[in-house]
Amino acid sequence: MRIGTIGAGTIAQALARHAIRHGHEVVLSNSRGPASLSSLVADLGPLATAGTPAQAAAADLVVLAVGWPRIPDAVAGLPPLDGTVVIDATNQFASPPPEPRIADLGDLTGSEYVASLLPGARVVKAFNALYAQYIAPDPRHEAGRQVLFLAGDDAGAKDTVKRLTSQFGFAPVDLGPLREGGRLIQLGGPLSALHVLKQD
Repeated sequence: MRIGTIGAGTIAQALARHAIRHGHEVVLSNSRGPASLSSLVADLGPLATAGTPAQAAAADLVVLAVGWPRIPDAVAGLPPLDGTVVIDATNQFASPPPEPRIADLGDLTGSEYVASLLPGARVVKAFNALYAQYIAPDPRHEAGRQVLFLAGDDAGAKDTVKRLTSQFGFAPVDLGPLREGGRLIQLGGPLSALHVLKQD
């Protein structure tokens, strides 16, 4: 699979390393341009390349992992995403820690808002509820696999994400649609930052 990242920070890099370890190609992008990613790409190895957001969005699966206020600019001008699976790993921090403020979206969940900016994309909410230190290492432990909560409105897209993340070693748990399931794992939800293991 060819995986593109919109954003190249901690979460995107962690997922890129998992993907590359399992033989997937990765195209990383950020707002500063491909040249700014040259050292990262060299560290990741031959399966990694740097590209523009448009090039990353042309991949088989796309990971959106940018700061909340930057999402509109990050996705503006992307090519049509008709049918593309997009993992939304964002959290609606209107302002970052140490004094975080949660964006007020009214009745919308964060991923419903993201999906509204990506017409045609099949959005799956995942990885936002885990701290980075639980994503980057091998998710398989003696006591079990790291549980990965996910939500989405498209069953096929969720199956794709389940297969991929299971290959990485996570234990995906489907919480249902973006509205109900997404609300459980977004900031302030009962499953946000809940780090649990599943015994096999």
